[in-house]
Amino acid sequence: GQARQFLTYAGEVEGRGRDEDALAYHRDVWEFKNVKLIEQPNGDFAQTILKQYFLSTFNCLLYGALSHSKDETLAAIAAKSLKEVLYHKRHSAEWLKRLGDGTAESKQRMEFALEELWTYTGELFEMTEVDKVLVEEGIACDLNELYMRWLNEVEEIFEEATLDMPKDVFMASGSRKGLHTEHLGFILAEMQFLPRAYPDAKW
Repeated sequence: GQARQFLTYAGEVEGRGRDEDALAYHRDVWEFKNVKLIEQPNGDFAQTILKQYFLSTFNCLLYGALSHSKDETLAAIAAKSLKEVLYHKRHSAEWLKRLGDGTAESKQRMEFALEELWTYTGELFEMTEVDKVLVEEGIACDLNELYMRWLNEVEEIFEEATLDMPKDVFMASGSRKGLHTEHLGFILAEMQFLPRAYPDAKW
């Protein structure tokens, strides 16, 4: 899948002899740089769908931009991954509209999900100094340029779902520096237990 391809290539670029399994199963929590949104509990169906929609809409824009990267390997992985995230985006968007413009309970659940998750969306567009260098070299894309496109798409779907856009909400940050919520620790504990308990095992 997407994760295996990106991690395999990351290991090659890093040049320290770590493959995708080493990067996935043998890093500690502070070495992960994923956005906090992705580590939030799935909760009920409304929360799961909304989180999927936010992430897949962002990934569609990101992979679309990275498919034009000067790094041919990165561009190829992004282009291949784009097909998958497009499906997830369409699927979650349809459910978002059904729940938001559905029954009183489904709308209430979607509004609660929005209150829980919106604060984590700002991190999707944060950039480090390394990101800026990669943009200048034509390898990465400027996330600031993706923000308004992402926001416009979200607003359009929210209008169809009869949901109000949040305003003046505090935005979480720090994940690119290895600062995470407590949820990531539990996810990694479950995911990494067997490889760490039996490091020489072959699967």
